[in-house]
This record gives sequence, structure tokens and C-alpha cells, in this order.
Amino acid sequence: MNSLRTRRSVIAATLASAALVLTACGGGSTPAQSGGDTSLSDVKSKGELVIATEGTYRPFSFHAEGAGDLTGFDVEIAQAVAGKLGVKATFQETQFDGIFAGLDSKRFDTIANQISINDERKAKYEFSTPYTISTGVVVTKSDNTGINSFADLKGKTTAQSLTSNFYKMAVEAGANVQAVEGWAQSATLVQQGRVDATVNDKLTYLDYAKNTPDSGLKVAAEAPDKTESAFVFRKGSTELTAAVDKAMADLQADGTMAKISEKYFGADVTK
Repeated sequence: MNSLRTRRSVIAATLASAALVLTACGGGSTPAQSGGDTSLSDVKSKGELVIATEGTYRPFSFHAEGAGDLTGFDVEIAQAVAGKLGVKATFQETQFDGIFAGLDSKRFDTIANQISINDERKAKYEFSTPYTISTGVVVTKSDNTGINSFADLKGKTTAQSLTSNFYKMAVEAGANVQAVEGWAQSATLVQQGRVDATVNDKLTYLDYAKNTPDSGLKVAAEAPDKTESAFVFRKGSTELTAAVDKAMADLQADGTMAKISEKYFGADVTK
């Protein structure tokens, strides 16, 4: 019996040693090989870049004349990027509050919807180089004299999308936030006096003011820090992110980015 146990122990030790040798020589590398980044090849193979956007966020993503074709600054930038990748741009319109969940569940490849870069998001997602640089602003009724800075939002009520970067800015300023689906709803609530203010992107306000000169709204304060918006990808999509960065560099070089920006804002907001 002892002799049998000894032989079994020797065999077991020999097998263990062999396993260690195979692992050291690369025999244990199969799992790492099976988890490669296929983000770019997946897009190339299906011939389309599936892009999430709201479709209600003028001038970035909206329908011309309310019910026409999807258009906007972000839409045209995304179309130009997809063209550089040699694929079709396919858009999926999604409410902002569900847009990150949709990316997580692989309903689309990326988001083009003025997504601001912050540390919390960078920990969860990949970001392209920025394609828009702007600032956050506090928007109030024109006759509001009580809010002249972000600090003045303390104790006031603002209307914000709960997953936007501007929601975080409002909360950090001490505001009480009422949830809305987007800019149009927040602007209406401010106009009606149902909230004191909204925090949003300066470019959104400027476009709104240009197209709605009698809105009765004003910029009451502007954040000192710049906000940068970029395409967002699932974590690990490094090859697709790099390809989009290359496409945007080419579009900057040939003047396409500046041309699209001038069309919507009268200035180059891409750098």
C-alpha cells in the first residue's frame, strides 16, 4: 500500500512539473489569445459604425424642421469619421439617460452626443480625442438678478438630465436638481419659472438663442474650465478608438472638421 501511494505521488509530482514547464513555455497563453480586441474588425466586417445619439439635441443631433432627416454637428462629424473608416454611419436614436446602458449592452459601437470627458467616465470607457471644446453655462430667465455665478445656485432648483456632466456641475454647486430628458425640456421649465436655472453647454445655448431670439433666457454665468466632448467606446475597444482618432486627425488636416463647425457655430469649436 505504501509503495502504491509512493508511485502515485511521484506520478502526480511529475505531471505538476510538466504543467509548470508548459505554462512557462507559453502553454498557458491560450486564454489571453482568445480575449483579443476585435472592436475595429467587427465594425469593418459588418460594414457599418453603429452610433448612438439623441436626435433631439439641437444643434448637435436633431431632425431638420422637426421631422426631417437626422442632422446636426455631431451627426456630420460621425458621418465623416465613418467615411474615413470606409464604413456606413448607422444611427440609433436613444434617450440620454439610457445611452450608456445601451453602449454597455453592445447595442451600438460608440456614442456621438456631446459626451463630456471626466475622470469617472474615463474609468469605465474609452474616449477618442475631443472633437468639441466648450464651457458650461448657467442659463436663467432674462430678468433673474439673483443668479450671477455657479455659487449662486446653492439652494436653487435647476433642471438637468441626471446622467449628464452638467448635472454633476449643478450638484457640486449646491443646486437641487429636477430631472429632465434634455435641453428643450429644461429651457421650457426655466421660461415657465418652474425652476430657477439650468446648466448646459454654451454652444447649445448659443444655437438656441440664434434660432429663438425671443426666448427670454440669458447666460447668467460661465464656468472657468473648458469641457471636452468626444466619441465614447466600451472599455477595451482600443483599436476602434485609435482608428477614429486617426480619422479625425485626417479630417482636421483636410479642413473637414473646421468646415462642419463653421456651418453650425460660425467658428471652429473642434480645437
